[in-house]
Amino acid sequence: MEQKEQDKKTSLPVEILQSLVVAIILAVLIHTFIMQNFRIPSGSMEPTLQINDYIFASKLHYRFQEPERGDIIVFRYPKDPKRYFVKRLIAIGGETVAIRNSLLYIDGEQVPEDYLPPGLEFSDFGTIDVPEGYYFMLGDNRNNSSDSREWGFVPRNLIVGKEIFIYWPPGRIGVAH
Repeated sequence: MEQKEQDKKTSLPVEILQSLVVAIILAVLIHTFIMQNFRIPSGSMEPTLQINDYIFASKLHYRFQEPERGDIIVFRYPKDPKRYFVKRLIAIGGETVAIRNSLLYIDGEQVPEDYLPPGLEFSDFGTIDVPEGYYFMLGDNRNNSSDSREWGFVPRNLIVGKEIFIYWPPGRIGVAH
């Protein structure tokens, strides 16, 4: 009977250690291949995403489908791939972008941007052709955003994932559009 009690005492620490190892491995796999969290450091996506919002981005989403206009995307900054940016996808390769009188035009057709605050005015831009395999990104806070108007296009290989959920702060939990 003493041996069974001794086995139970040594097995509990071993079980805890095994559980910790499995949890760490799962966390690394999820972070690497499935989902990653990011903090919003600036107001470039206001009002959709606020400074210090924390979001989850799906790394799997774009393995099965292509990014679409309007998606909020996490990507590596083309001028410094160690940094992450979060912007809205505005145009895909092969499309022509122009901004006139605070209205977005893709291939000459006005595109509604319901996610922008009413009455927002911003500078004209373009007309510019987006190369194949690249994307044109803009912040929702057009007057306060470092985006494709400034540093150019985002190649497909720098896209990390699609924003899927705000998880912090508690009052802002939900899906951003």
